[in-house]
Amino acid sequence: MKSEDLKYIVKEKYGQIAKQEKASCGCGTSCCSPSVDYSMFSDNYNSLKGYNPDADFGLGCGLPTEFAQIKEGDTVVDLGSGAGNDCFVARALVGEKGKVIGIDMTEEMIEKADRNVAKLGYKNIEFFLGDIEKMPLEDAIADVVVSNCVLNLVPDKTKAFSEIIRILKPKGHLSVSDVVLKGELPSKLKEASELYAGCVSGAIQLDDYLEIMTQVGLRQIKVQKEKNINLPEEILREYLSEKEFIDFSTSETGIYSITVYAEK
Repeated sequence: MKSEDLKYIVKEKYGQIAKQEKASCGCGTSCCSPSVDYSMFSDNYNSLKGYNPDADFGLGCGLPTEFAQIKEGDTVVDLGSGAGNDCFVARALVGEKGKVIGIDMTEEMIEKADRNVAKLGYKNIEFFLGDIEKMPLEDAIADVVVSNCVLNLVPDKTKAFSEIIRILKPKGHLSVSDVVLKGELPSKLKEASELYAGCVSGAIQLDDYLEIMTQVGLRQIKVQKEKNINLPEEILREYLSEKEFIDFSTSETGIYSITVYAEK
């Protein structure tokens, strides 16, 4: 599919999720997709300072702020900020003297995030509607960039990482959680729009992901955390024939959630 088509799929699906009355509704139920559980990769935020349940749709695949070395007074930019989940955690780390900026391309998510921050009365969190491939931010604005299960949804990952380089201050750094592959997905899984929005079909090979980071100029790249993700059998059987299911289940292909650190 074309880049514009992929972005439309993502905006439509995440716009639907943002309209849910409760974050605890949880994807995978009748209020979301009947087949793909968009929270299947998520980690538990309950113990993190600053956590706001109203901002948590369970759409992440890690805890990037946990490894981000965020300091008091930092400016943190969260890419694909959704309803503000990681932004609120980051604010607890930067304190009153710091600043947190969220970027998301889904209008409904920005509206939800703005309502959440208004309820809490925070003055140092700001959300912008924008595309990660062309962020509405000035150069060298961020001490730290975080992102949680979003860059796999960006069609041009080289552009995305180049934009991260642009908005980072000299010696700034990033900590991103994302979904990557080891081995090839069956073509039917790659072509499924629900699985693209669910962070599976848009995932690329781990080695290619790290190579893109290197090519755009990021340094000190380190995979901080890695966990294997097993797609539920009912999802696989929805897209694959019996033979394809057996072949995939017995292959060495793996889907992984990783959290990666890198410096400008």
